[in-house]
Amino acid sequence: MKKIDGHPTTLKGLLLNTKYSIHYYQREYQWQRKQIEEMIEDLTSEFLNYYQAGDNRISVKDYGAYFMGSVVLTGRDNAIIDGQQRLTSLTLVIMFLLNKAKEMFLEDNILKGMVFSEAFGQISFNINVPEREECLNAIFNNNEYEIENKNESIKNIYKAYKNIEEIFPEEIIENCLLNFGDWLKEKVCFIQIVADTEQDAHKVFVSMNDRGLSLTPAEMLKGFLLSEIEDDKEREKCNALWKKTILNLKEIDVKEDETFIKNWLRAQYAETIRETKKGAINKDFDIIGTEFHKWVRDNKSRIGLKTSKDFIEFISYFNKYANVYIKIRNYEKRYESDFKYVYYNSVDKFTLQEQVILSSIDIEDSTEVINKKIDLVSKFLDLYIHSRVVLYKSNDYNTVKNAIFTITKRIRNLNIEKLSKELIAIYNENEINIVENLENFRVNGYTKKYIRNMLARMTAYIEEMSGLTSNYTDYVNREQTHPYDVEHITPDHYEWFDKEYSSKEEFDGYRNNFADLIILKDHINRSLNDKEYAYKVKTYESANGNILGASLGEAVYLNNTEFKKFIKEKELNFEYYEKFGKNEINKRKVLYKKICNIIWNIDNLKI
Repeated sequence: MKKIDGHPTTLKGLLLNTKYSIHYYQREYQWQRKQIEEMIEDLTSEFLNYYQAGDNRISVKDYGAYFMGSVVLTGRDNAIIDGQQRLTSLTLVIMFLLNKAKEMFLEDNILKGMVFSEAFGQISFNINVPEREECLNAIFNNNEYEIENKNESIKNIYKAYKNIEEIFPEEIIENCLLNFGDWLKEKVCFIQIVADTEQDAHKVFVSMNDRGLSLTPAEMLKGFLLSEIEDDKEREKCNALWKKTILNLKEIDVKEDETFIKNWLRAQYAETIRETKKGAINKDFDIIGTEFHKWVRDNKSRIGLKTSKDFIEFISYFNKYANVYIKIRNYEKRYESDFKYVYYNSVDKFTLQEQVILSSIDIEDSTEVINKKIDLVSKFLDLYIHSRVVLYKSNDYNTVKNAIFTITKRIRNLNIEKLSKELIAIYNENEINIVENLENFRVNGYTKKYIRNMLARMTAYIEEMSGLTSNYTDYVNREQTHPYDVEHITPDHYEWFDKEYSSKEEFDGYRNNFADLIILKDHINRSLNDKEYAYKVKTYESANGNILGASLGEAVYLNNTEFKKFIKEKELNFEYYEKFGKNEINKRKVLYKKICNIIWNIDNLKI
């Protein structure tokens, strides 16, 4: 090899006003939601370890750094040989920050310079891959982009950005957006390795990734546990059981073994968590998230690992809890009517569900009891999530992890009767009452995704009760070409309603109210933007609509006897409207509250 240069640098040092190419044979961007979630969680958690409410931007200078590994480049054409997944993903995060800053009338020219440069009125992205430009332009301008018939890289890039929009913590957006941007620029660090030729760069890459075959934390944990088992035959059995369990977990995802172990140890053994204040030290919960193999070794006596027999039992526990975890993960991915609440919580992107459910499981529980606990805890989480949403409280990981950890410990290993009572007690202590807070519940940037899912639940419930096929999974499928989105019944034309509303502010309040919303395919939604109610309701009644929208028109009351029977039994004030204004929205509020009271009710926690 010729000359190899390596030196530390920041993300700003890598990206600002610097152009990179990616060779055609390695242009695929492959990261999925899981990798994006992990990156966002790692970055934002690290930032929030240092940020204190009220910190100004200069305070970031004294924050700690975060190391993101090495990048390998060629000096000749500045091609990225190793690091394009991370650098592309970080570029998408920066674009998200810029779009949010624009909404808040804020600006950061350095962040802009890390994404693109401009010459003669033409934008050129710093990671320069021509076929990505159209997609990146749409993202940068905060426009929708149609990914049908695009290659996998472009689809993955657009989906990754949409995931960032959903995952990124609201508390940072609202309180310290530019502080986080400064930290990302100056405190996220890399080792930049530059080789003269592409061949040398690949040699460096191979050497770094193939030599030594570093053990994963899961492998190191296995090594420690097996080393404490005295009998050779027992050790062999435990090794075989461990390997089989790991293979089953890896069928879900290549890193699912580590994700499970973190959830299991936090659910069953962790006692402490880092305080939410500047300078606080990491505790059980946090250490398990980074070095669980060391945590088990350091806490072996506390968690009951003293004799060889204890270590054998621990590996059998590992297997049993892993099997429960795999069931939960499968229910999150695929709608099962008996475990539908697990799926609902997954649709709402609640990432702490596995931990909470696993905490309730006792090693002696039968399959029947385990299934009951999965159902019961997932019902509680459904209530918990929506009780926060209607109060505009964030469900982001960093916001709720401490509160959820407290709940985790309170329900640990309880029998089914005590579990039900404890969940009801937590419900009452937190004054969870979704319906009471629906009166002024409105759609905004934070609530939109939840409202879309709530309307999907309501619509599917009405379908089921009216003898129709439930289309819930279709309503929440964001991967389809034309997904369902929130539709305002009232068109955005205050001038059409100025005699009915005293001000534009009052009009906007009513128009954005939960009761003025249904769900509709996005392309149909867009086609109705400037149409009057009389025109819209015909579309709602057609095959393009659904029963919640169709209930605004007359036809469903004439043609569906099961629907009429259902609304009579439940005393729901459904009616059709020839016009739709303030009075009708107020009536619809009463209706929506009644439906929500059926769906989100404390009786769900009784056994």
